[in-house]
Amino acid sequence: MKSTHLLIICSLLLVACQPKSQITEIVNEPSYSADLSVDGRYVLISTANNGLQLWDLQTKTQKYQWTQDDSQNSAIDTKIANNLKYAASLSNHSVALWSMENGQSLGWWSLPSTGQSLAISDTGSLLIGLTDGSVMSLDPANNSLIKFLGHSEKVNSVALSNDGTLALTGANDKQVILWHAKTGQPIHTWALPTRAIKVAISQDGSLVFAADSTNQGLFWQASDGQTLGKLNISRRQMNFSAARFTNDNKHLLTGTPAREVSLWQISNGKMLANWRVSRTEHAQIKGAVVYSVAEPTNNHISSISSNGLLETWSLPVQ
Repeated sequence: MKSTHLLIICSLLLVACQPKSQITEIVNEPSYSADLSVDGRYVLISTANNGLQLWDLQTKTQKYQWTQDDSQNSAIDTKIANNLKYAASLSNHSVALWSMENGQSLGWWSLPSTGQSLAISDTGSLLIGLTDGSVMSLDPANNSLIKFLGHSEKVNSVALSNDGTLALTGANDKQVILWHAKTGQPIHTWALPTRAIKVAISQDGSLVFAADSTNQGLFWQASDGQTLGKLNISRRQMNFSAARFTNDNKHLLTGTPAREVSLWQISNGKMLANWRVSRTEHAQIKGAVVYSVAEPTNNHISSISSNGLLETWSLPVQ
């Protein structure tokens, strides 16, 4: 009996010690995608009934509302450039570029195949992964379009360096490829044990990350392709729906389709912190997909998930 009481007390203490997040409800309707800006000030969210919404999280006001195209196609992926000048949205059939400075449309392009994943650079160039295994590298400022054919199956995740010169792509063919976005020439190719689900590139383009569909998450040096290490994942399966390097390139932030947000140390792959995003009060679905993670300050991280909630946590003392 004493041991049972002790177990109950310990369990209560553990629950009480779980870090609490600061919660803001952005939308209270179904959403398909959302992206936080690198500084956590803005979020671009694709809603089921009210189009694309760009929110200023400092003032807690909606800045712009956009429509993907005339046929009301919903955006399945959204991205904000790190310099906060551009935003982009991807539907199954089209990609759109928007100005965050005045809200104007900067272009709309139909796709040759079904859209799957999207990335944007500080120059307004775009990278679009398609289900047929190809990737579009689109540079509207220079009226340039390159079709990259390095993958043989659906491209699940794409990333661009800030200056738009380096492209990183991961696909169902288990390949992760770093290539020149302006020429389509491959730089490095890495093979994962299973299909590549999520890729990320650091802001300065020096580090790359990729994760597969089981429990592998690896880091490489972009310059020479050298393996730097991997995430220390103890469970049999851990998929990522979001991944972003911190500003100092020392840590990686990740989100999962199972409500998890984690902070990892790149040097040894150790998980330093792990949180669960909240559920809305009347949520019919217990789960929530973490769409995006960001580092508003050096002491806090934020997430936006499919439940429409923006959450911010204090980082643990290290």
